[in-house]
This record gives sequence, structure tokens and C-alpha cells, in this order.
Amino acid sequence: SVWTAFHDEKYSANFQLGAPWTLENFFEAWQAAPFSLYFANTLILITIVLVANLILCTLVAYAFVRYRFRWAGFLFGLVMVQLLISPEILIVENYLTLSKIGMTDTILGITLPYLTSAFGIFLLRQTFKTVPKSLDEAAQIEGAGAWQVLWTVYVPLAKPVYLAYGLVSISFHWNNFLWPLIVTNSPEVRPVTVGLSVFATVESGVEWSLVNAATLMTTAPLIIAFLIFQRQFVANFMRAGIKETRRWRPKGSSRRAMCPHIRSSLVQRSRGWDGGTGGRVRRRRGDRTGSGPDQRNPGFHRRVRRSDRRRAPGVVPAVRATVR
Repeated sequence: SVWTAFHDEKYSANFQLGAPWTLENFFEAWQAAPFSLYFANTLILITIVLVANLILCTLVAYAFVRYRFRWAGFLFGLVMVQLLISPEILIVENYLTLSKIGMTDTILGITLPYLTSAFGIFLLRQTFKTVPKSLDEAAQIEGAGAWQVLWTVYVPLAKPVYLAYGLVSISFHWNNFLWPLIVTNSPEVRPVTVGLSVFATVESGVEWSLVNAATLMTTAPLIIAFLIFQRQFVANFMRAGIKETRRWRPKGSSRRAMCPHIRSSLVQRSRGWDGGTGGRVRRRRGDRTGSGPDQRNPGFHRRVRRSDRRRAPGVVPAVRATVR
């Protein structure tokens, strides 16, 4: 199709490497149909759907995560049922509903069934559940209300998800064909996909060079948008997959990386692990506690394990409580 779009009609089925390139097909296709109107209608349609999806899906997902109310799980299950229903099944009912309220052959009528999305609610709900509760509580301590917590804590942390969902939503509604074809009748409200279909079914005959040029024009914005936002898209996903964690270190220890077995040993000893004596340490004469290792008890002393010193020279050696 790319070859045919940049060459004359006589080269559409005859591949010649030295054939001259031309842009006349794009100018003729642009003048043969009101593609400027089609592009404007598509941009308006996508803007309405995307803004409504981001706002409504954010509010619903935030309500499911932040608030605890009765039948929350059941209501979320009803939302998820929409993912099991194919959109084509509801075309007849949606068209009858639009006919009753007089919204057929309008841009708002095209966008009405897509103002919210079960997939968007599910995606944002799962993202909001990963936000630490401590951030929410810290914002409340500072005097932030529910709206301020949403727009200053949850929404900034979900920017990679918003970007991914926005690109998927734009791609879907840009290529949506069946529902706009059924709803629209006049060229004033047709999107790009329906206008291209009407342009490609001319009764006098089809010039494949013009059709391929028009097809390339309609798909070029998506390709350009992907090339522009590709780096930000990948970078946001990589940043979203990396979580900063604080490793436990004993007081005064070095910042050098510790071996996993040494780190676990240090954590266990810091929590009072007694080296396999089952939480009981033999009581010596004059020892009143005997319930576990205690640094204040004179009956115990510290002994450094040589194996820990050899394995991690930059880490404070493990401490083992023994009886003299």
C-alpha cells in the first residue's frame, strides 16, 4: 500500500524499482473527500471520550480503594462483568436508546456508550491499591481532604498508567468503525474510519493509488504519536516497575551490599534470635531473666563469627549470644 500511495496508478500492480515517486495521490485524495472535517470530528470524539474516561474511571477506582462500604465487592464484580460482554451485542439496544432520546447522527451520540470503561476502572483500581497507606495518612495529617489526597497523592503516582491507558484508548477509538457507521448518516459527523470507507466504495470505480494514499493519511497520526511518545511511554513503565525499598542495616554498619544469608542472620539476631535454643537460654547462677539474650545481662558477651567476617568484610559482624 505504501508503494501504491507514492506512485502513479499504472504502477499499482507493476513493481518497478526505478518508478518515479509522487505526492499527487495525497493531494487528490484530500480534495476528493472532506478529510479535514473527518479529522476534526475524530479529534473531538476522542477528546470527549478520553477526558470522560480519565475522570470517571479515576473517581470510581478511588472510591473502591479508599472507602469501605457495603456490597463493594459485588459492585466491582458487576463492573467486571462488562469485560465479558462484547460491544457488538449491545449495538441494537444502544441504537434504540439513542433513537428514543434523539441523539443519532451526532458526535455526542457516538461517544455516549464509551464515556466510561470497565477496563479503565480495573486498571486504576489495581494501581491505586499499590499506593502505600502511609502516604494517604501523611496527607490527612497535613490537613488534606479526600479530593486533595486523590489529586496530590494517587493521581501523580499513576501517571504511567494514565499514559498507557490514554494511548490504548486513543488507538481504539481512532480505529472504531462499526458503531460510528451505524449511528452516523451525514458526512458532517463522520469520523475518519467511516469517511475512508465511503471514499473507498465509489460507484464509478476505485483508484487504488488514491485509496492507499487516504489510508496512509488516516494512520499517519497514530504512527507519529507513537514515535513521539515512545521514549516517555517506555520510561514511565520502567519507572513504575522499580520501587524504592529501604534495607534494614544494623546500627553503625557499612552501606556495602550484604549477602542474603548474612542479612537474614543479622535481622534474626536483631530481633532476639538465640541461635537455635528455642527462645530459652540456660540460666546461670545470679541471672534473674534467662528468657533470651540481653546486652545488659553481665552473663552474656559478644563473639564475632569468623565466617561472617570473611564473607562480608565491610559489614558489622553478626552477634551471637553465648554463655560464659
